[in-house]
Amino acid sequence: MKALILDEVIEKIKILPHDQQRQVLEFARALALSVPRGVPGRELLRFAGALPPEEIQLMSETIEQGCERIDGDEW
Repeated sequence: MKALILDEVIEKIKILPHDQQRQVLEFARALALSVPRGVPGRELLRFAGALPPEEIQLMSETIEQGCERIDGDEW
């Protein structure tokens, strides 16, 4: 299936004028940069339980206290 798409894209690009071929190239480059990078969640499972419950509770409380507050002098 992938080869069919690639073949069709190539055939369409071949008949385009040079300036439009360049636009397609720029678009393809932009798409390639926009692909999310990261690791699947299953690879992060090894970190499960790494923090003690007390630290998790402290982080949760700190986040809760610091969120939804506006600092008018910040900007």
